[in-house]
Amino acid sequence: MSHRKENIFSSYHLAEASYLAGETAESLNSLFSEILQNGVHGFCFSLYEDGQKPGDIISEAQVRRRMEILKPHTKWIRSFSCTEGNEWIPRVAKELGLKTLVGAWLGNDAEINRREIEGLVQLAEEGMVDIAAVGNEVMYRNDLTEEELLAFIYEVKQRIPHVPVGYVDAYYEFSHRPLITAACDVILSNCYPFWEGCPFEHSLAHMQQMYRQAAEAANGKPVIITETGWPSDGENTKGAQPSMQSARDYFINTQLWSANEGIPVFYFSSFDESWKVGAEGTVGAYWGIWDKNERLKF
Repeated sequence: MSHRKENIFSSYHLAEASYLAGETAESLNSLFSEILQNGVHGFCFSLYEDGQKPGDIISEAQVRRRMEILKPHTKWIRSFSCTEGNEWIPRVAKELGLKTLVGAWLGNDAEINRREIEGLVQLAEEGMVDIAAVGNEVMYRNDLTEEELLAFIYEVKQRIPHVPVGYVDAYYEFSHRPLITAACDVILSNCYPFWEGCPFEHSLAHMQQMYRQAAEAANGKPVIITETGWPSDGENTKGAQPSMQSARDYFINTQLWSANEGIPVFYFSSFDESWKVGAEGTVGAYWGIWDKNERLKF
């Protein structure tokens, strides 16, 4: 960690709107670049180019091109699925010396769920998985019952006992669902002040509170923030407004806090993905640190 980071972070007080207040745009762009060059804990891997969407088969070459962009800037890569080309993500990441948090995407289709579980187990048996995530926001979407999800978690734990196994969901689900929390080796918590309508000036404090709630529910188990971020464009969510400035500064805030407190964070996301407009409105397409053409935004 650089001396500059420590100086800026030490001037921050939680009651203040932002410890970056008073910094010039030029100095903040420089700090953003310094953080990215020094490297962050992790990025969520954005798989899809314009015209692509989940269900399309993605090539190894496409995964490799984007992974080469991310490699100098991160230690870990997170993937969301084990099929349709997503299986290349951990394989290429491992080849390039990165660690992997590999997810099986579970939904309401039993056949797809089985393929995802088998894919996750296969990748783990190949040595491609450092942490296994069985499902992402399944409870939030109500795609499975708690009992069905628990059965998948325990199956994966039994089949790959050498790999830590967790489940990804919004931070509050681990307080509300103690059986799921108890089943996990590691708590994988999504923390989004933006989606809760939090104005940017309070976003860091709100995200820290989200993390604390998950940590309290974890009762001593390790907690990883598997997603957090801020969009650079799109619609407001109550008091939360997308902008290039807020996206840059949220990234800076998050990474300084993560580095100083030793809290692992996977930033969402690496690249903008146009297909997410359908799922989340126009704001869904603007969560990347790089744009959809793989150009760094800041």
